[in-house]
Amino acid sequence: MKNRLPARLLWLVLVIAGAGIGLAGCGQKGPLYLPDERPQQQHD
Repeated sequence: MKNRLPARLLWLVLVIAGAGIGLAGCGQKGPLYLPDERPQQQHD
């Protein structure tokens, strides 16, 4: 039986790194805010 610790460790590192990159790349950048109740109408 071979030692599979390096292969399992590699997969674990790749999964954690992929999840971190995926979570860091999503969402809106900047401060959070609540949108206005009604959109403002533009008058021409």
